[in-house]
Amino acid sequence: MGKTKELLKKTPIRELWWKLWRLPFMKGLKRFIGETRKDYLLFRTLPKVYDTHKKKPIDENKVVFIELRLPEISNSFRVLYHELEQNYHYDLHVHLLRNTFVPRKEYVKNCKKMLEDVATAKYVFVNEASDVLSCVDMRPETVVTQLWHACGAFKKFGKSTADLIFGPNAKQLKRHPNNKNYTYVTVSSPEIVWAYAEAMDLTGHEDIIKPVGTSRTDIFFRQDTVDKAYEHLYELFPAAKGKKVILYAPTFRGRVAKAKTPDCFHLEEFYNAFQEEYVVVTKHHPLVRELPVIPDRLKGTFAYDATKTMTIEDLLCVSDICISDYSSLIFEYSLFERPMLFFAYDLDDYYDWRGFYYPYEELTPGPVCKTNQEMIEYIQNLDERFDKQRVIDFKNKFMSACDGHATERIIHMVFGKS
Repeated sequence: MGKTKELLKKTPIRELWWKLWRLPFMKGLKRFIGETRKDYLLFRTLPKVYDTHKKKPIDENKVVFIELRLPEISNSFRVLYHELEQNYHYDLHVHLLRNTFVPRKEYVKNCKKMLEDVATAKYVFVNEASDVLSCVDMRPETVVTQLWHACGAFKKFGKSTADLIFGPNAKQLKRHPNNKNYTYVTVSSPEIVWAYAEAMDLTGHEDIIKPVGTSRTDIFFRQDTVDKAYEHLYELFPAAKGKKVILYAPTFRGRVAKAKTPDCFHLEEFYNAFQEEYVVVTKHHPLVRELPVIPDRLKGTFAYDATKTMTIEDLLCVSDICISDYSSLIFEYSLFERPMLFFAYDLDDYYDWRGFYYPYEELTPGPVCKTNQEMIEYIQNLDERFDKQRVIDFKNKFMSACDGHATERIIHMVFGKS
């Protein structure tokens, strides 16, 4: 007791508080405070903002795009946004909430502004699940369309992960649902409607899930997009000119707020095997904050990190081979009918962590590899081993509604215009 009194005398209050806060027995208190604060925000604060402003008349011309995390309008929205901006006369608004990327106070402020705006909007577009948009009693005049940020149905998400390590528990999702208030959900194929119904807790309401295609894929059918993508690549990475491009684009590991990228891809081994014929371009998930360092002797001559300089769409256009793991970008890449490899060295752990909608080895339209050497050997024997028909069958199953005209169908469905 005497030592405790001595510690209290010598330690400043703020420092003492943080020491106590980090003790293991405080974990339950932290959880309680966090849950209470979340309840107050989603049950009282934000609904009150929305309810106050929804008393005003609806603005038939207002279209609101909500970006949950990223600092700019993302590729999920870009094609549709530009189409509305260039060829129609709607009043377009964009809200960047920046969840987990800014202090909580700023995030809450962003949410309030967004809900104030949405309260009088005729049209709303989202591309991620949002407990903020789901916590309000949406006025029936507002058309809310979930464009989602991925094609196909690969790794599980939403309610499908409720019993897995990655996801929230079912009790939390029931208390604070994050896929409510949708008028439409757009998907890339009729094949996957069931998966989105499960993930978004829409079983029994499958009629709102529309296999009209994914807007973001329209650009892959435009030759000028492909030409500009090559120009951009050569401008940033001149060494790629005259070489074939291997794209390495893994998904993140861990939870969204602390997303990390895998570090088992060995550029040196690829350099030793392919320096004469290929270059490697890496593209890490946009939620990853700390990127791997490319060795100096390979940077700019054999390897280039395009995470912050090129869109994934541009990179899919210019790559001759794509190496990924559990990323949904493989669905878009299948539109090009090119070779894919799956570097799934931690597959068993990922099954337990997040899981898949289809058996992994049956789903993937290319070899599943556990080592760098397996991938290198496959690429060295690509002419004999690449099964193009397998990729075509995969495309026809999961991307049948993506034909370059998805945005047209979405505009007709949502706005009643062609």
